Order: sequence, then structure tokens, then C-alpha cells
Amino acid sequence: MDIPQIQKELKFRTSRSSGSGGQNVNKLETRVEALFEVEASSGLNSDEKSLIQTKLAARINKEGLLSTVAQESRTQLSNKEKAIKKMLSLLETALIPEPERDEVPERLVANPRKRKKAKSVQSEKKAARKKIIPPKEED
Repeated sequence: MDIPQIQKELKFRTSRSSGSGGQNVNKLETRVEALFEVEASSGLNSDEKSLIQTKLAARINKEGLLSTVAQESRTQLSNKEKAIKKMLSLLETALIPEPERDEVPERLVANPRKRKKAKSVQSEKKAARKKIIPPKEED
């Protein structure tokens, strides 16, 4: 992944931010959306592109654009920087390979006779712990 090349390929779209901010919200476009076309990128190789497209399929729109939005700050410049950071961290986390997991061994079928024998041994142990009540003698 060539980070400087990816940063050059990012396109930005601005709009008015939602939420509080007084009169500033009504006249300035501080919300920044960073757009990245995964398939046309020269900063990624073909394996990285396919991995990103499978892992981030829900975030890529019909035009093939991956987008992140920043609108926390009151200035467009700081929101632009935050959107770039979000995009790069999103791409980096998508490129982390998933660990290979060993196959789970088949469960062994228990021997029913052995299980019943163990149960009876346990039962005898507990029966031996009981208090013995002597029988009542009749006159």
C-alpha cells in the first residue's frame, strides 16, 4: 500500500455540517467526505484491491467509491485531515490478514458403558457418605 499515492488519489466533497454550531452551521461547508476509488487506484496492488473490496463491500457504493466522513470540527481543514486519517486507518485495518485457524477435530463419541460405570461409582461414593440410621428395636 503506497500511502502518499493513495492520498493523492483521494477526492473530497464538502457540505454543511449537521448539529449545533449557531450561525456558522448555516453558512459554511465544514463537513468533509473523502472519496476513494478502489479499483482505479495505482497505490494498491491487485491482491490488496480484491481484499479491500471483499472486506469493505458494505462501505463501497455502486460507483465503486469508498467514503469516510468527518464533521466533528468547526473548520473544513481539520475535518479534511480527520477524513484522511479515517480513510487510511480503514484501508490499513482491511489489509490485515485474518489468522488461519486449524480445523476443529471431530468430537469423539463417548462410550455409554464407561459413562454408566462412572456414574454408578460416583453414586456408590455418595451413598457411602450418608448417615446410617440404626433400625428401631421393638419391645
